[in-house]
Amino acid sequence: QVQLVESGGGLVQPGGSLRLSCAASGFTFSNYWMYWVRQAPGKGLEWVSAINTGGGKTYYADSVKGRFTISRDNAKNTLYLQMNSLKSEDTAVYYCAKDLTLSEAGGALDAWGQGTLVTVSS
Repeated sequence: QVQLVESGGGLVQPGGSLRLSCAASGFTFSNYWMYWVRQAPGKGLEWVSAINTGGGKTYYADSVKGRFTISRDNAKNTLYLQMNSLKSEDTAVYYCAKDLTLSEAGGALDAWGQGTLVTVSS
């Protein structure tokens, strides 16, 4: 079955960096757009970033643009999120998610990881 497993979260000081990873299995990873979504304490889900099947097209929420970089390694079935210049407002559980639609950005996400907690605090 489809499985997404995030890792790399932790405690970091403001201005610091973290790299999240999401290991995918149970589907043909290279055929699907992938996403990072986060949920801050007491708040709703926020879309963070998206990447197309080949990795050549990337999209970001305004709140992270210029600080975060999404990438993927289709040979390793792994999605990444490099987070730099972290702020306290980036504190959240970060989820990777898979698009429902083959090869396109269909807008519906049909598989999620368990999430990894990122805490930005001094």
